[in-house]
Amino acid sequence: MLSSTFSSAHMSALRLAKSATSLLIPSSCSASTTLIPGFQRQSAAVLLQASRAYHEKVLEHYSKPRNVGSMSKTDPNVGTGLVGAPACGDVMKLQILVDDVTGEIKDVKFKTFGCGSAIASSSFATEKIKGMSVWDAAKVKNTDIAKELSLPPVKLHCSMLAEDAIKSAVKDWESKRQARKALGHMASAIS
Repeated sequence: MLSSTFSSAHMSALRLAKSATSLLIPSSCSASTTLIPGFQRQSAAVLLQASRAYHEKVLEHYSKPRNVGSMSKTDPNVGTGLVGAPACGDVMKLQILVDDVTGEIKDVKFKTFGCGSAIASSSFATEKIKGMSVWDAAKVKNTDIAKELSLPPVKLHCSMLAEDAIKSAVKDWESKRQARKALGHMASAIS
């Protein structure tokens, strides 16, 4: 099998490359299967090169993403950001659970449908903002994420999605907070 030829880091790169390359060997093929003469040798070289093209942090966050899941959008302390990149079709939902008194982000969850770099950017972003204040989290820039993950220029839009999702989640939480304050003021005016 092809998988016995590569280390686990290379296997992560293979899965990552599969989302970005159409020249991959089908998983049902063994190393001895010949689809087109020279195809497998070329594909293995492409896959090895892909494993070198992505930084170890991208491979790690892609193969073992952190904080995957979702929270109730109706929870008043949960802010939800849903963003997409029309150019590539990636979609990211990021949710934050905020302590209403301190403004600290207590928990973060995400679901991303997209390439490996988008998944890695989402996973990394959740780890980065957990424990921050919402106001500090809103200042996180895509360049911070891209730099930490060593994303190639062609994948910078993935880190932009993460920045936009964070900002959108903070904005959603802030609007819920303002609505609660307005309701509180109306209730005290009535009594």
